[in-house]
Amino acid sequence: MNTIIQPLAKRPSWKALGTHHKIIGKLHLRKLFAEDSRRGERFTASAAGLFLDYSKNRITEKTLKLLLQLAEESGLRAKIDAMFGGDKINVTENRAVLHVALRAPRNSSIFTDGKDVVPEVHEVLDRMEAFFKSIRSGAWKGFTGKRIRNIINIGIGGSDLGPVMAYEALKHYSERSLNFRFVSNVDGIDFTEATRDLDPAETLFIVSSKTFTTLETMTNAQSARDWLLAGLGRDPKAVAKHFVAVSTNAEKISVFGIDTANMFGFWDWVGGRYSMDSAIGLSTMLAIGPENFQAMLAGFHEMDEHFRTAPFEENLPVLLALLAVWNTNFLGAETVAVLPYEQYLKRFPAYLQQLTMESNGKHVTLAGKKANYQTGPVYWGEPGTNGQHSFYQLIHQGTRLIPCDFIAFAQPVRPLGRHHDILLANVFAQAEALAFGKTAEEVKAENTVAALVPHRVFEGNRPSNVILAKKLTPEILGKLVALYEHSVFTQGVIWNIDSFDQWGVELGKVLAQRIVPELESNTEPDLKHDSSTNHLIRHYRDLKGVP
Repeated sequence: MNTIIQPLAKRPSWKALGTHHKIIGKLHLRKLFAEDSRRGERFTASAAGLFLDYSKNRITEKTLKLLLQLAEESGLRAKIDAMFGGDKINVTENRAVLHVALRAPRNSSIFTDGKDVVPEVHEVLDRMEAFFKSIRSGAWKGFTGKRIRNIINIGIGGSDLGPVMAYEALKHYSERSLNFRFVSNVDGIDFTEATRDLDPAETLFIVSSKTFTTLETMTNAQSARDWLLAGLGRDPKAVAKHFVAVSTNAEKISVFGIDTANMFGFWDWVGGRYSMDSAIGLSTMLAIGPENFQAMLAGFHEMDEHFRTAPFEENLPVLLALLAVWNTNFLGAETVAVLPYEQYLKRFPAYLQQLTMESNGKHVTLAGKKANYQTGPVYWGEPGTNGQHSFYQLIHQGTRLIPCDFIAFAQPVRPLGRHHDILLANVFAQAEALAFGKTAEEVKAENTVAALVPHRVFEGNRPSNVILAKKLTPEILGKLVALYEHSVFTQGVIWNIDSFDQWGVELGKVLAQRIVPELESNTEPDLKHDSSTNHLIRHYRDLKGVP
């Protein structure tokens, strides 16, 4: 167990990787491929219906061997066992980390604090399915007796990003007679636009907040309540027919007017960014149905089991994580571009931003010491091929090294002529261009004007992964999300940080709670912030027209 607490810089493999980088750091992918005709076949892995080609990373066999050694020296196997065993690996909050229990089969057992949590998970799933049936059958009626046709999820962070991403990703499988919308921003425009053309009598709100106190969510929920009552004669009894809650705070839910029988709970061992397959996914189930939702959970579980049991050299989340560590800590990359060539995955990069950066955006190790190395990179991206006509210029010819994850599917969800072959040709072409580029000699051979030659050179040697699956289905979506969840966890283990707390989001929220009454006051507030904040508050109040 000593390797688990050993500082990163003192691990033999870390030191060896530093020395190794000095030797191969300038090595070009052109040379690596020229010297190994089977490189594109050997540096691949497949599991659970996903194929990973990582051959276009700037690594050798020795690099991979040292990275795998780093995983061993970091105590990754023990950490994986601890997570699946219900140990409280979220040390700063003294909590277990059991999002894997959310997709565990009904006949399995996962314990924390001596209690099997799987029965509770399936009790909630059963209640979600019963609710789905009442909505879809029309048995659930609104206050005026009308059928529910509009469903609005109100949440923020993981309570919004997960449901939005899943809805967009699986829209092909959704019930189109129901209208789904999502409100997260406390900017009133978000709520106004979501409801502007809806009939309150046909609208159901899902309020997703574990504590039922989140400022942005509850502000939007109160506006939803006001909007509903204004449209339905201001009878408070209407609330219970048009609101349900994903929360654990029965008292506040009852005060709001929601029937606690329509409260769907989840647990402290589920982090918000890991909750899309919990009751937070109620809107997802209402959209795609229980069978598709269960297929998604089965996909999650299959990747969980692969991560838990597969040797590291064949383990997709581990390989993805180790490559990210190599690119970040040794090649100096600061970001990762996630580029799904599937329009239905248009919200997947935004979802991954929270998953990755809220998890590993940490500067303090588990030992309470400041990390003297880079941790979580910035994740960002857009669907292909749109990005090719905007930011790919920077990826190809800019001065920054930006590793890319290309995500693609062999079969389209909705076939249309030649579209899919053209789409996939772009995936393979972009990965090829990033790796090999175009030399000055190749540019000159095209009879290019000498002055333009430097501008048309592509340096190449820019790393990328290609993740390929057969088709985007609910099952495959679950596998993709779990792939990145476990990759994030693995990176955190290497960096010796807590990937499951999020203290960094707290300070701004606390200060906002202090500033709100200063902005709303009818008299001039006694401001005690810094001079900039004080001046901004006064200027804002002046523009509002208050003293």
